[in-house]
Amino acid sequence: MNKDYYALIMAGGVGSRFWPVSRTEYPKQFIDFFGVGKTLIQSTYDRFLKICPPENIFIVTNEIYVDLVKEQLPQLSENQILAEPLLRNTAPCIAYGSLKIAELNPNSTIVVAPSDHTIGNMDEFVRSIEQSLDAASKNDCLITLGIKPNRPDTGYGYIQHTDYVLNTDTDLHKVKTFTEKPNLELAKSFIQSGDFLWNAGIFIWSSKAILKAFEKHLPDMYEIFNVGRAELNTGGEKEFINNAYFQCTNISIDFGIMEKAENVYVLPADFGWSDLGTWASIYEMAEKDYVGNAVIPSEQVIMFDSSNCMVNVPKDKLVILQGLHDYIVVENNNMLMVCPRNEEQRVKEFVAEVKSRFGNKFI
Repeated sequence: MNKDYYALIMAGGVGSRFWPVSRTEYPKQFIDFFGVGKTLIQSTYDRFLKICPPENIFIVTNEIYVDLVKEQLPQLSENQILAEPLLRNTAPCIAYGSLKIAELNPNSTIVVAPSDHTIGNMDEFVRSIEQSLDAASKNDCLITLGIKPNRPDTGYGYIQHTDYVLNTDTDLHKVKTFTEKPNLELAKSFIQSGDFLWNAGIFIWSSKAILKAFEKHLPDMYEIFNVGRAELNTGGEKEFINNAYFQCTNISIDFGIMEKAENVYVLPADFGWSDLGTWASIYEMAEKDYVGNAVIPSEQVIMFDSSNCMVNVPKDKLVILQGLHDYIVVENNNMLMVCPRNEEQRVKEFVAEVKSRFGNKFI
């Protein structure tokens, strides 16, 4: 296992798309959605144990979730948990993590990944990451993974690539354009063209390459973190980071660097990836019975004349459902959500309305 390979896992999201199971104080990365005995962040951590040494895996999260990270990943040292004092999107957390790792090992090559994705084919995932890490360690390039699309999905960003490859030993294609979530007609045209991939939000680069990119494309942010780099991995890190974050703009790594840099490459990949953005995506990934019902857990859920439903309830809750077809049924802390699977946007609107009226009390 290469001691110069590092993983930076982003686990700071506070999304409420999986309400009422996921809430502000307990977001989706800390939940076991599939009843497998591991939460999403634990599964993500375990994946990267196959790629880099355990001491080289770092978690960046909001400071309000540090105790949750420690509880679910007790094997981490204090220095492996990076606490953000406030939300500032992905560019600041990647600048923080990359500089911290570079101070530990100037020859480091880093994979940056969200904590809340699922992977179906582990061997193919490891192969794709290791190929990208090897290429990034030898070349001044920024690599992102692109998922081969199987449908014109409007919920994902898209990456268009050219036929130019980094070298003949890899399948890394030079990126032409990034497109945020398109409308359906545009998504269909992307699929038909054959040179578009879904943006998985997984990045690979050497610490030298990404810090050079920050210096060029986000110089103010680079200087904010670079001025205190000697404080990183010391007792002065927390105070420095707290001050630094309040100076940072709220910007994504895609918009701040990836869409501007000229040395960006994409590796087309197909390893059963899902970003689990909706209950419908949980349904797609979950095991189903012979009539299409995905029930998690299934011990005390009884269903009559029902099909193609997604049911997620506490283990000790007796639930009897009859005559439901293509529905999502979710209950947690005596909060119940029932909606058609094809109308999940209504839930998002409802949650936004509750939040505007009551703040985070129920969200």
